[in-house]
Amino acid sequence: MSVLHAFSAGELSAAYATKQLSPVEVTQAVLLQIERREPELHALYACDPEAALAQARASETRWQRGEPLSPIDGVPGTLKENIATRGCPMPVGTAATVLAPMADDAPPAARWREAGLVLLAKTTMPDYGMLSSGLSSFHALARNPWDTGKNPGGSSAGAAAAAAAGYGPLHVGTDIGGSIRLPAGWCGLVGFKPSLGRIPIKPPYAGRAAGPMTRTVEDAAWLMTLLSKPDWRDTMSLPYQSIPWLSLDREVRGLKIGLQMDAGWGLAVEPETRAAIEAAALAFEAAGAIVEPVAPFSTRAMIDGLDRFWRMRSYLDMQALPPERQAKVLPYIRDWVATGATLTAAEVFHGYSQMGVFREAAVAACRPYDFVLSPVSPVPSFPAEWASPINDPALPFEHIAFTLPYNMSEQPAVSVHCGFTAGGLPIGLQIIGQRHDDLGVLQLARAWEQLRSPMRPWPM
Repeated sequence: MSVLHAFSAGELSAAYATKQLSPVEVTQAVLLQIERREPELHALYACDPEAALAQARASETRWQRGEPLSPIDGVPGTLKENIATRGCPMPVGTAATVLAPMADDAPPAARWREAGLVLLAKTTMPDYGMLSSGLSSFHALARNPWDTGKNPGGSSAGAAAAAAAGYGPLHVGTDIGGSIRLPAGWCGLVGFKPSLGRIPIKPPYAGRAAGPMTRTVEDAAWLMTLLSKPDWRDTMSLPYQSIPWLSLDREVRGLKIGLQMDAGWGLAVEPETRAAIEAAALAFEAAGAIVEPVAPFSTRAMIDGLDRFWRMRSYLDMQALPPERQAKVLPYIRDWVATGATLTAAEVFHGYSQMGVFREAAVAACRPYDFVLSPVSPVPSFPAEWASPINDPALPFEHIAFTLPYNMSEQPAVSVHCGFTAGGLPIGLQIIGQRHDDLGVLQLARAWEQLRSPMRPWPM
């Protein structure tokens, strides 16, 4: 029982099929792990052990009858708090929300239930998902399992902490500028942001994606077999493709890989991160890939424009709230959106147009390569109480220069662990693929798992 919480989805699937394990005993083991770690990590919202055990018992019955809903029926995990689940309120991280039960499952939650997965809980996030941090006006402060004095990152903060701490193998986050990949990088995980529309989500929005946060590439692929199924409610979704997600073998030799170490703006890449990413590039080169440098392609003007657009969007959302609810929003967020009141229509329109400028620049820069490598974040994790690595609402996006462009360009990108700082903090390698080559990105991430040094024991 003491180690069942660390099993992978594939291992659990095989053990359920041969009746070596049952979903009930696995769920019990994971709930014990949650009891051990949750008082300090604060990764979960709406945790319901009895409901989870009831789902596990139903799964156990299906396996006994030989009628599982999917090959991973009964595998436990979590969904991010802003993925609606029927009957559960969705505060989106802020105390300003008036809580009411959600009427329907969002598409990722619907696929989760259809596959028979055990939902342990939702996971915590910052106000409106607008921070790369576990800081929230509604949830308790989420912490990084590798060092509880550090931040797990965000906005999929609780999902990252839960995955690294062994709250089951499968977790789902969301990402509009790095909110899956950044916390995955800072917590040593695989965090996959698929192509826009590959995983249906509601509500859809430019750049917004749901995706797996797991301890292995294979577990991310297991989630993709479910989450990528079609759902008409996402009006921006891609046409469904039957992709062989678990076919992860990929020959590295002969691939042309770009290496981007300068984003063009934002924080400089600190030395330990630079060394880890460059070592990964050398390992791919030694395995037969052709690695070439990629020049910076995004600019300060692009992010400043997008910042103005996002500030106005959030400012209008805030202004729609009564004053007493506005006052409950995290002060950092209030300070960031306040300048929305001074923006002109021309500034906002120009800011919106930077989404297209980012997209064209990123696609053009990646076009000569099969894949591109970069840091996920230029710096490792930061103090748990901070809203960002520099904790300054006047400069909120300096750490997302490597992740944001690929939301705007709608390209698939994954964070996969590639090393540790001298202080023991994880460093994430980002692998970016051509538009819609989601499987290729996971395949190269799996190849990297096989090339890299063995992972240190998880902080469970």
